[in-house]
Amino acid sequence: MGNAVDDLAERVVTRVTQGNGAARARVPDRSVFAVARVVAFCMLCTGGASSSGAQSPQGVTPAPSSSRSRVRVATPTLDVTEASITELRAAIASGRTTSVQLVNAYLARIAAYEHAGPQLNALIRLNPNARTEAVQRDAERRAGRSRGALHGIPVIVKDNFDTFDMPTSGGSLALASSQPSADAFVIKKLRDAGAIILAKSNLHELAAGITSISSLGGQTRNPYDPARCPGGSSGGTGAAIAASFAAVGWGSDTCGSIRIPSAFGSLFGLRPTQGLISRTGIIPLSHTQDIGGPLARTVTDLAIALDVSVGYDAADAVTARLKDAPLPRFEAALDRNALRGARIGVFAPYFRDTDAEIADTVRAAMAAMRSLGATIIEVSVPEFDTLIANTSVIPMETKFDLIEYLKRVPNAPVHSMREILDKGLYDRALEVRFRSVDTVQSLDTERYRTALRRQTQLRDRMERILDSLSLDALAYPTMRQKPTLIGEPQLGGTCNLTAQSGLPSISIPAGFMDEGLPVGIELMGRAMSDVRLVALAYAFEQSGARRRAPTTTPSLVRGVAPMPSTMLVRATAPQVAATARLTYDAPTSMLRWSVQLNGTAVDDVVAVVLRRGNDTGTAAAPAQSVRVITRLLGPGMRRASGSLQLNGAERRALSDGRITLALYTRRTAAPVETVIREAAK
Repeated sequence: MGNAVDDLAERVVTRVTQGNGAARARVPDRSVFAVARVVAFCMLCTGGASSSGAQSPQGVTPAPSSSRSRVRVATPTLDVTEASITELRAAIASGRTTSVQLVNAYLARIAAYEHAGPQLNALIRLNPNARTEAVQRDAERRAGRSRGALHGIPVIVKDNFDTFDMPTSGGSLALASSQPSADAFVIKKLRDAGAIILAKSNLHELAAGITSISSLGGQTRNPYDPARCPGGSSGGTGAAIAASFAAVGWGSDTCGSIRIPSAFGSLFGLRPTQGLISRTGIIPLSHTQDIGGPLARTVTDLAIALDVSVGYDAADAVTARLKDAPLPRFEAALDRNALRGARIGVFAPYFRDTDAEIADTVRAAMAAMRSLGATIIEVSVPEFDTLIANTSVIPMETKFDLIEYLKRVPNAPVHSMREILDKGLYDRALEVRFRSVDTVQSLDTERYRTALRRQTQLRDRMERILDSLSLDALAYPTMRQKPTLIGEPQLGGTCNLTAQSGLPSISIPAGFMDEGLPVGIELMGRAMSDVRLVALAYAFEQSGARRRAPTTTPSLVRGVAPMPSTMLVRATAPQVAATARLTYDAPTSMLRWSVQLNGTAVDDVVAVVLRRGNDTGTAAAPAQSVRVITRLLGPGMRRASGSLQLNGAERRALSDGRITLALYTRRTAAPVETVIREAAK
């Protein structure tokens, strides 16, 4: 399909730019082509264009004269931004939309923000059959047949879940053409439930890291700050769901790979009790620690997704605990009063070496839980560092688990980690990790057996703590440090406690740091307490929304990303005025500005700056809560222009009317300030 996409992309570029040379001159050709290629892919997936023929592509409108091409996939009939599964089902039931239209709406958002705007790079491939499947789900619905809560709902899955109709790459160039013969167990359950797999998401290559970079998928960006990582390894799923590329997504967790992207994407994500969800058909990193699960924007969506995912699989012995037992029912157990009478322990070891803002946000969340009726208890485990040491089996199992998986792939393009290394088919960020795991010679070692024994000891100790204090859960930051800048290592993990004990834990949005970066709080419980953990998260969510959508991926306007908004602002002091023209582009977070002075006292001006006010926006704000964003003019300057990229807190402040144009003169004790209000789009 690649050649067809490139051919159509060339035609899209021609159509968009014909008669509009000025617009094209302002956008680098590679940027135009990147956007056009996404649009072309979406058009081919949704039947919007033939892969052959020379006619102009249908449904593509010429771009207006602007700094960004406004190509569109289709004009959506429903704004799916932040829409829950419940809301989507209601819209379908009322006739306001269809599954086909939902697919088009999500594809339009992908076209606007995946390789354009913030360039999230969250996906590896779109499902070319997505629209056809949506047509079928719509037909089934009209015939009176519904498969369940996910019938006709577009979802995204991490590209380490086997799909019989699309390659499964694990993000590796070595497996770019690897085509499994059957769906993973979870994927089959999703299809049986009527879900439409819209796309497969990027991940840290072969799930072997937490910054989500891969040789096939490249680097995924965090929609809350595209200069930062989204967490990993399920970072593509996390970024995609945070940006509303689908209703809900699936990832896998070997040590934090569901929970970290959830924390960094203001999402809910559960690492289930080992054995609750089958691992069959998921490219393994460690069979002992791997497990799949969903990431969602609401707890109800998470519960719906979990109800579809859980189940006994004869091909995965670890799920035997479900063979003769009733399946847990997550959605039915949601209870807004679940925190009343709950007992939650503050797990002190994971508050060490924690960013102060993260610790404060998590403790504030726990105070809110107390106000909802929970008892909060400090839990100190002095021997924890010794207890957790040498409990990971990932480095020992990866090599052998990958070989066994590849044996089951028909005509696998490679057969081992050694072959991947020899062919150089991996991202350079993975070289040290891959070479290290390839040196392991056998699992029949005392080191491996000791690690497995220590995992059992860790699990037993943690459950004894929960039992002795009659706790429902232990609480701690999902990550102790903020999302790292792209290219830097991510520090501050807490994932090993549950990954290496096999116990369940859920990451819950707790709030935001001053920079606009999300913070997650994690609750860990006993084995098979997953339903209780989800209910606690639901009660916390119902007490007040802690999640908010990223500003870099706003609602579309007539099917495309909103155009930049322009603001004219004037600050006036005696005999002098500063006039600024500001143009803000939300998807790129770029603010372009020009400013000039007029009047007879321009020599009295010492500075013109942009200032950000405090979060409450009150006139009585303490001085330390107001800060300068950037200087526009200094002493002796009359006019200037430039641009800057706003961070998350600044983007939020602009939206809230908390950024001002401030004029400082020698004759005034305080600056003259004018509030900057973003123009309506």
